[in-house]
Amino acid sequence: MTTLETPTPNIIHNEFWVRDQREIEKDLAWYRSNAPVTFVEEPIMPIESPIPQGAGTWILSRHAEILEASRNPEIFSSADGITILDSPPEFNEFFNSMIAMDDPQHARLRRIVSAGFTPRMLNRLEDSVQKVAADIVDNVCERGELDFVVDVAAALPLKIVCDLMGIPESNYQEVFDCSNVILGAGDPEYVPPDGNILAAIFNAGLTLQGIMGEVAESKRGMDSDDLTTALVNAKIEDDKLTSSDLAGFFILLVVAGNETTRNAIGWGLKYLTDNPDQRQIWSNDFEKVAPTAVEEIVRLASPVTYMRRTATMDTTLGGKEIKEGDKVCMFYLSANRDEDVFDDPYRFDVLRQPNNHVGFGGPGPHFCLGAHLARREITVMFRELFNRLPDIEASGEPEVLASSFIHGVKHLPATFTPVTRNHQ
Repeated sequence: MTTLETPTPNIIHNEFWVRDQREIEKDLAWYRSNAPVTFVEEPIMPIESPIPQGAGTWILSRHAEILEASRNPEIFSSADGITILDSPPEFNEFFNSMIAMDDPQHARLRRIVSAGFTPRMLNRLEDSVQKVAADIVDNVCERGELDFVVDVAAALPLKIVCDLMGIPESNYQEVFDCSNVILGAGDPEYVPPDGNILAAIFNAGLTLQGIMGEVAESKRGMDSDDLTTALVNAKIEDDKLTSSDLAGFFILLVVAGNETTRNAIGWGLKYLTDNPDQRQIWSNDFEKVAPTAVEEIVRLASPVTYMRRTATMDTTLGGKEIKEGDKVCMFYLSANRDEDVFDDPYRFDVLRQPNNHVGFGGPGPHFCLGAHLARREITVMFRELFNRLPDIEASGEPEVLASSFIHGVKHLPATFTPVTRNHQ
């Protein structure tokens, strides 16, 4: 298999994603123009590593090929994992939730858990989202400066996910810390003192599984509004989740629902700060502009940088011959900047229409189950900020997560004119 001389560092290395944004964008444009479907080698694993050495992966950087792969799950399977590096077998129990399954197993689980994401359940959550957002702003409004990610962006989705699943407030910090470890494994801030990243991830998975197990047990035979109660007390046997399924779903929610929404909100403040004209357009008519503004934030932020699939048969994509068993990685962040799809793709435009981004994944069975909830959380958070802290802005550059998988913001300093709390 011949490969082009691709940009350095390699797109699948964490180092690629912590560089100056202009360098990243230039290299992504190079992939789209010169090698939209190209094979890159995986990092060399240490001999003692429990992660098996892989040959490499195909990179999809354009919108068209990502849509094609997403629409053909029978050819591009999720069952062998969603990240470039293969997991050690013992990880599968924790991390191979329905996002790493194919039908019919995926369809069954998605049908069961989608009960938590019905319009009725989301409407019930709406009041909760509003109250949580108001409390978050109330807790910081007198300070005048803060770490926007830690103090605002991260706090909302964490509480909403925990409330949805019935997790006690006493566990929030532990859940938050575990999610950072799982998704930030390659980032120096989250590497454990002993340097054993895999053990740290495994232990984080064990911790989350333990929390979910205790909560599930406490909900059996109970009558409450949370999703865990509904799942463990389902009257039809086929609608019940095993302990392993429930733990996997919870970890998926914590990781996908918490991390991605917080990163969208974090990047959103940065985009609004850098584009005051767009901020003005949104603030002039918040409710009317909110739907398109939120989609634009998700497009540019692309909180999940890529998802992996594995070819189940020999096939052709973008003129390249892909063999059965080859890994294929769909780089959503690059697709969301595709010049063939988006006019002036680097411009932040709160009125952008159409906006056929893949920030919630491509079309097909794995489109983000929580997309509606994420949209609501982002909308409510910015509504609260616009109303209470109208001049809040990023006062420095974001500290970016060292990850090829998550387009994360760890820290973002922000300033605003202090205001009095609504509730003393």
